[in-house]
Amino acid sequence: MEYRDITRGRFLERPNRFIARVEIQDGQGGEPQVETVHVKNTGRCRELLQKGACVYLEKSGNPARSTAYDLVAVEKGERLVNMDSQAPNRAVEEWLRSGGFREDVTLVKPEEVYGSSRFDFYIEAGGERIFMEVKGVTLEDRGIVRFPDAPSERAVKHVEELVAAKRQGYRAFVLFVVQMEDVRYFTPNRATHPEFADALCKAARAGVEILAFDCLVRPDSMTLNRPVPIALTDGEAPCINETFRKNLGKNKLGAICIPLLKWYDKSRRILPWRELPTPYRVWVSEIMLQQTRVEAVKPYFERFMKALPDIGALAEAEEETLLKLWEGLGYYNRVRNLQKAAVQIQKAYGGRMPDTYEALLTLSGIGSYTAGAIASIAFQRPVPAVDGNVLRVVARLEQDGRCIDDPKVKTSVEQALKEIMPEDRPGDFNQAMMEIGACVCLPNGAPLCGECPLADLCDSRRAGTQQDYPKRQAKKARQVEDKTILIVRNGDKAAIRKRQGRGLLAGMYEFPSMEGFRTAEEVADYLADSGLEALDIQPLEDAKHIFTHREWHMKGYMVSVEGTPVQKSGPARDWIYIEPQQTEDKYPIPSAFGAYTKYLSIKLGKNRH
Repeated sequence: MEYRDITRGRFLERPNRFIARVEIQDGQGGEPQVETVHVKNTGRCRELLQKGACVYLEKSGNPARSTAYDLVAVEKGERLVNMDSQAPNRAVEEWLRSGGFREDVTLVKPEEVYGSSRFDFYIEAGGERIFMEVKGVTLEDRGIVRFPDAPSERAVKHVEELVAAKRQGYRAFVLFVVQMEDVRYFTPNRATHPEFADALCKAARAGVEILAFDCLVRPDSMTLNRPVPIALTDGEAPCINETFRKNLGKNKLGAICIPLLKWYDKSRRILPWRELPTPYRVWVSEIMLQQTRVEAVKPYFERFMKALPDIGALAEAEEETLLKLWEGLGYYNRVRNLQKAAVQIQKAYGGRMPDTYEALLTLSGIGSYTAGAIASIAFQRPVPAVDGNVLRVVARLEQDGRCIDDPKVKTSVEQALKEIMPEDRPGDFNQAMMEIGACVCLPNGAPLCGECPLADLCDSRRAGTQQDYPKRQAKKARQVEDKTILIVRNGDKAAIRKRQGRGLLAGMYEFPSMEGFRTAEEVADYLADSGLEALDIQPLEDAKHIFTHREWHMKGYMVSVEGTPVQKSGPARDWIYIEPQQTEDKYPIPSAFGAYTKYLSIKLGKNRH
């Protein structure tokens, strides 16, 4: 619901329940004027209408009225509270008619008489007849909201009449509309009106369904936002009403937007690519972050940006420079595709990153997730970016038993998120979904549900089945390969060789190796086949490296040799000898060999083996 022609003012006093005195700036730069305004709430509202409080007024469209303004909202600390007693019913009617309560609603009739009461709404949905009574809530203390703020015999009567309607076969609801956002929970105000608290508990036991929603409040509008936990009795743990879960349907994901973004604004990590989200920086960071931890990526990202600050520099970089910058991140085809895409952008888009999801998908190495991330974060396009973190969060929220490895499931989640993501903050929404999956809804071990802003909406949390989701295909056993790694030194130089241009670690440099676990004698024979004499062979520690589908088990030897290798035959025919320090800036050696690179700085004696 919306207001028209809103004016800001400063509250001075409230002579009686119906009027207030407010200081208003006339907008012409002159002296402020004091107006008598109508207060659209006859409750006491003492904790809201404090002298000096900022208030918002709607100008009346009736020039004959004695008061030209209605007081509709007030700032209470950092909260904006709507205090218009007519606003809850208007907002609820919009919500009912839009399918927010149920998608199968066929009739919404305000002010329906039943017995000696007039209920706020009569609703028909899915063959059910429903009465709903709406109560506006403005009383708040440290995030706990209560109703009523003063004794209300009328409210007790309405609740008792709902019990009677329930017995006659109607479904019956009390909906507490909290006229502010971001509260902890709702509870009846037993201290002010114990009879109402007792009546509400009795009604709940009789099957009357109790709901509470907070509202997204702006000076000129109020909209139902998300469910608020309810505690009907002292000491009871606040919980979300089960009816809300059953009736929410497709709108369930829509309820996550506000709490998710509020959490993200307060809790997001400060990351270099987030603080300056240019298209190029977003793109490079997203490629680096694939299958790599955030903390591991940070130094690589900074180094990469310094060496290759833009798309043109990336497109023109030498392959070995590129691989060296990427060394340790693994999955080296990612950086090769990064450069291929940079060349495409230079040729097809004049060196400027295309700004649409569809155009981004045409670039090498960019799939639906990366295209969605770049389009939403760098260009504010409302398209989802669904990765494993996001799939896990959604699967747990909805107890979705589908296998997330199925591409159809990912497509389905993308479509569902596209329908609910906020058009004004698509990049933040996508990053918030990734962030909550990475930092709260953890993949390994117990998720941190106590820190999750979506905990009250999460089906698996309520059922205690968080670690049963998401469902995945059984992983195939990795292929295990045994290798013997040789650190071969000839004087001050060490031997390396370049791997083939295709397949695992394509085009990278590696240490000489032999298949299987070999003895020192077998190593000496292997070197002799290339005309090299092993002067000294010392065993090194065993090591292991895990790839996605393969696992290397390695044992190593440090070998000192002399002689000139036979260049056209033997295993050493493709070796090159380098100064060890050259591996730091010229020859990229993958992290798979990380356990052995440290030995490049050791010089061996010439004691024969």
